[in-house]
Amino acid sequence: MSQPNFTGLAGGLSLLGLLVASPAVMGQGLGNSPYSRLGLGDASLNAGGVRQLGMGGIGVAAPNSVNVNEINPALLYYTARTTFEGGYSAQFKTLRNNVSSQRTGSANLSYLALALPINRRWGAAIGLKPYSSVDYESTTVDNSVAGDPTAFVEKRYTGSGGLAEAYMSHGVRLTKGLTAGVSVGYVFGSIDQEAQTRLANSVAQLESASRDIYQQHIHYSDFTFRAGAHYRGKFSDKLNYNLGGTYSFRSNLNGERSLSLIRQDDEGVQTSLTALEVDATGKARVPSLTQIGISLDNNRSWSLSLEGTRQQWSQFRAFGEQGGSAGIPLSDTYRAAVGGEITPDASSVDSYFKRVTYRAGLSVAQLPYRPGGNTLYDRAVSWGFAFPLPTATPLDATTISLGFVYGQRGNTDVLQESGGTVERNVKEDYVRMQLGVTLNNRWFIKRRIQ
Repeated sequence: MSQPNFTGLAGGLSLLGLLVASPAVMGQGLGNSPYSRLGLGDASLNAGGVRQLGMGGIGVAAPNSVNVNEINPALLYYTARTTFEGGYSAQFKTLRNNVSSQRTGSANLSYLALALPINRRWGAAIGLKPYSSVDYESTTVDNSVAGDPTAFVEKRYTGSGGLAEAYMSHGVRLTKGLTAGVSVGYVFGSIDQEAQTRLANSVAQLESASRDIYQQHIHYSDFTFRAGAHYRGKFSDKLNYNLGGTYSFRSNLNGERSLSLIRQDDEGVQTSLTALEVDATGKARVPSLTQIGISLDNNRSWSLSLEGTRQQWSQFRAFGEQGGSAGIPLSDTYRAAVGGEITPDASSVDSYFKRVTYRAGLSVAQLPYRPGGNTLYDRAVSWGFAFPLPTATPLDATTISLGFVYGQRGNTDVLQESGGTVERNVKEDYVRMQLGVTLNNRWFIKRRIQ
C-alpha cells in the first residue's frame, strides 16, 4: 500500500506561489549594465541553477539525482526523489571606461523549480526562472550639436524590467542509456526605456534646462519550446560518458508597445505629453539556441564536462527593427565552458567536509554587440559548494548550495574621437553569488501490512 509523504510540500508550493504572483523579483535589476540596453536585455536563456553556476554554467550533459537540472529536459529522467529548489542571487560590479568608473549591485530572488519522478521511465518539472533582464543608466554630455558649436547636449538613457519564463518539462527513457525531453515555457514581462535630452549654452546651465523624454513601454508574452536528448554509456565499470544536447526553437514573442514624448520644465514638472503609440502590436523574434556537451563521471563522486553554445542573434528583430529599440544590429554568439564537481566521500562519518561537494568551472562567451566590428568577450571563473545538512534521512534530505562567479566583459577601448564626439566601450568587472536550497523528499512510500 502506497502512502504520500507530504513533508515540505506546503513550503515548496508556497514559494512557487510567491514567484508566480510576483514575477518582477525574478533575476532583474542586478546592477547597472549598459549592455542590457541591447535586444531584450541581458539574456539568461537556459542558464540553469546554482549547481550549473558553480561549474561554469554547464549541465546539458551532466546528469544528477539531487538537483533540478532544467537545462536539458532529458535529464529529468534521473530525478530520484521529489525535489524543490530555489535560488537567491546577488551581484556586485564595477563599470569603467577610459576616463571614469562606477560601482553598483543588488540582490533578488532568482528561480524556483519542482521536479518529481512520475515512474521509473519518466520525470517531470515545473518552475519559474529569469529569461532576460534590463537595468541600465548612462549619461553623456558633449558639444556636438549640428549647426551650433556653442551648445551643449546632455543625453541620458535608462531602462528597467525584464522577462520571466514559467515552464513545464518532461524527460523519458527511450531505451537503455538514451533519454529525451521536451519543455514548454510561457515568457512574460515588461521593459521600460527612456531617452532624455537637454540643451544649454554651457554645462552649468544644463541643470536648469528643460528636458525632452522619449518613453517606451513594451509588454511581451508568448510560448517557447525546447527539446533535449541525452545518451549515457560506459567506458568501464568506473568510467561513464554522457552526450547531451538541447535545441531551443526560434520564438516570436507577442508584444504591445506604447510610445510617448514628454516635455518637462527646469524643475522636472511635466508640461506636455504626446502619445505616439498606444498598445501597438508587434513581435520580437528571438533566435534559436543550440547547446551541446560531453561529460565523464565515475557514477559516484566526480564529473567533468565540456560544453558549447551557439545563438544567432543576428536574426533578432523587435517590432521589425534590427537590434530592437536601441537600433544597434546584433551578431551571432558562441560560448564555451568547462567545469566539474567532486565529492570526496559522500558516506563519510569521520569528516563532514568529505561529504561536501566542490565545484569549479571556466567559461568564455562572445557578446552580441560588435562596436566597430570588434568582438567583445565575457570571461569568467566559477566555483561553488554543496553542503548537505546532517539531518538527512532515507526519506528527506536538504542541501545548501553556494555558487560564485568572477568575470569580466567588454573593454575600455575608445572607438571614435572626431568632431568633439568620443565613443567609449564599457568594461564590467563583476562578482555574482547565488544561494540555493534543495529539498529532496520521497512522496510515496510503500508500506507492508502485517
